[in-house]
Amino acid sequence: MIVYQATKATFLHDCDNKRIADVVSSAYVQKTGRYASHAEFKAWHNSLGEMARVLRDGDIPGDMGVGIEFGIPQTAKRIDFILSGKAEDDTPHVVIVELKQWSTSRISEKDGIIVANRGGKAEIEGPHPSYQAWSYAALLEGFNEAVYDAGTRLRPCAYLHNYRDDGIIRNAHYAAYLEKAPVFLDGEAELAKLRDFIKQHVRKGDNAALLYEIANGRIRPSKMLADSLAKMLKGNREFVLVDDQKVVYETCLAKAAQASDARKQVVIVKGGPGTGKSVVAVNLLVELTKRGQLTKYVSKNAAPREVYKQRLAGHLRRVEIGNLFSSSGSFYESQPNVFDTLVVDEAHRLNEKSGFMLNRGQNQIMELIRSARCTVFFSDDDQIVTLSDIGRTGELERWAHAMGAEVTKLELASQFRCAGSDGYITWLDNFLGIRESANADFDRDSFDFRIVDSPVELHDLIREKNKLNNKARVVAGYCWDWKSKANPDAWDIELPQHGYKAQWNLSQDGSLWIIAPESVEQVGCIHTCQGLELDYVGVIIGPDLRWIDGKPTVFPESRSRMDRSVRGWKTAMKEDPDATRERLELIVRNTYKTLMSRGMKGCYVHIVDRPK
Repeated sequence: MIVYQATKATFLHDCDNKRIADVVSSAYVQKTGRYASHAEFKAWHNSLGEMARVLRDGDIPGDMGVGIEFGIPQTAKRIDFILSGKAEDDTPHVVIVELKQWSTSRISEKDGIIVANRGGKAEIEGPHPSYQAWSYAALLEGFNEAVYDAGTRLRPCAYLHNYRDDGIIRNAHYAAYLEKAPVFLDGEAELAKLRDFIKQHVRKGDNAALLYEIANGRIRPSKMLADSLAKMLKGNREFVLVDDQKVVYETCLAKAAQASDARKQVVIVKGGPGTGKSVVAVNLLVELTKRGQLTKYVSKNAAPREVYKQRLAGHLRRVEIGNLFSSSGSFYESQPNVFDTLVVDEAHRLNEKSGFMLNRGQNQIMELIRSARCTVFFSDDDQIVTLSDIGRTGELERWAHAMGAEVTKLELASQFRCAGSDGYITWLDNFLGIRESANADFDRDSFDFRIVDSPVELHDLIREKNKLNNKARVVAGYCWDWKSKANPDAWDIELPQHGYKAQWNLSQDGSLWIIAPESVEQVGCIHTCQGLELDYVGVIIGPDLRWIDGKPTVFPESRSRMDRSVRGWKTAMKEDPDATRERLELIVRNTYKTLMSRGMKGCYVHIVDRPK
């Protein structure tokens, strides 16, 4: 979608009539069905006038294409300003211009990130303009058939027309991205440099034909992108398929090949912790992309998305590969069958509504099935850990039938985590009171399990194990407030009887906590480790689960008031106490089962309210 599309001559005519912002605003309503915000209208009024100044040069062809607010398909990203034409040798060229009204900024230590006032009252972190412009070009090169098939050359840049050079916006910290997409600033000399940049790449006009082709180009991953993805996976032992994983993988590929608009396919794959659901999911993403299908790996939880994205991309093609990963709340506005296949990992974590306030869309399960010809759900009812989780396998099947899809049910049974001990997983069910089993114990020689008296000892054990290969972490039930969010010097988890203090790791490393080198010093929670695995995990069982007369008993009131997993439980108890109590029991017990099954080789546990 392009909100405004014209030639340079028409664009300048609209600017001369002092109505370019009105023209773009009207086109925006027509194309999107929504009114632009006041901030967007103001930005168009100010920045488009500056671009008109840039283009008032007789050597810039009048029939050059001009596009404003170019929507990048399958993303929420829009390119501010785009110019199309041909180079001297008739090679199709596009110049991407990221427009900013900034006048100041501050350096961030993070890669490609800068601090600036982005239309609000406070300064916030966000992409550097050069990174932003370059990333948009990378997305078009990776997914738009009209770009990569025609050999179109994309030339990104940024224009900050209110910004005087202060040594920050062009700091050496951003050199890698400035080289890919130069920044032009305030002043006549800078304006002349931007003109020269445009003329260097676009010598002949094309009457906006290339913009039309790109806007209507088929969205498919490029062969170069698919090959890069496959190369990263090849030879990586972490993603080798074994036994029933291979059977499920091949069956899913067959169903994806059969799927069509008239014959929707839904595959529901059940599997407990450590059965390789995510391994199969990532392999499907890579192979389907290699086969030219428009595919995404979807999860509600950001942690597995970010970790697998980093493991597949490394430092290569991060932007394009990142576009293959999506949150489950991104499909409420998607058109039917716009994707070939959606691979939904951790489907038990799906919510009914989307958006930060959980007020967008109708139902995530329905929206995912609607959006793709084939939808593959990987789910485990025993890993439902919040009151808002709705992805039970029965609910997935119900919606699939309601949407007229053919349903295939598969199961992953072989245990590859916890030293391959099915007995340990069954014992956990018994230990945590999830369900009774005959397993009073398990093979202690095959899996290193210990209950330790002190959290200090627990953390020391994990530190020691982590020295081997950075695959050991401490996690805990969310029973302590996140004080360090407001005060970085505050301690979150404090157990004074043991002299133990620790901080949650919910912001410093974010979704990459489980692989960040120094994060072994902090404590993770269900939200930063579900769907991922370690060699050794240390688990602090908080006061939300206590052993009374030998029986594990749930105390939801001991959860932190900041934990959204059980938010609203007191109100729900008044409305339907029996059903709410049953759900709370399930959530707390499932949380600890999920935490205690992250380890491949061992699990160490400290119980805060352990009976003497």
